[in-house]
Amino acid sequence: MQLRIAGIVENSIVDGEGIRYTIFVQGCPHACPGCHNPQTHDFQGGTLTETETLLKAIADDPLLDGVTFSGGEPFCQAAVLAELGKQIHALGLNLVTYTGYTFEELLAGNRPDWMALLKETDILIDGRFEQDKKSYDCRFRGSTNQRYLDAKASMQAGKAISLIEE
Repeated sequence: MQLRIAGIVENSIVDGEGIRYTIFVQGCPHACPGCHNPQTHDFQGGTLTETETLLKAIADDPLLDGVTFSGGEPFCQAAVLAELGKQIHALGLNLVTYTGYTFEELLAGNRPDWMALLKETDILIDGRFEQDKKSYDCRFRGSTNQRYLDAKASMQAGKAISLIEE
């Protein structure tokens, strides 16, 4: 399977707990003012990459605690990422997914590909970046409106379950 990506960071410590392999997907409909990754907005940009190539690099790194899908907007390539997420879990790693959508918007969309990616996600960091709420004090997030959610508990409860007390 192919995934359109903007780039990767092989050993990130800022995109979730522990050492992470971060995949920045290409394409985002949100175009949040002040976005940290505006180069990822163009859906025709980036490069097509085989998921098998990414998975091999992930499997070959014994230092990783998990993988992070960032962007761009991961839910614009949800079906491919959900499948990759299954393979990442099979390696014993956890998965963090960043999204500009809120958990509630994803549920309301009721798209099978979105639900599949949500089911594979362990931690969901949701919400659009809001420049007027930018904060360097938000753990793993850019603005105070964004949430750090337990995706599995949230799916089970049908409502957002935060893992960080603010």
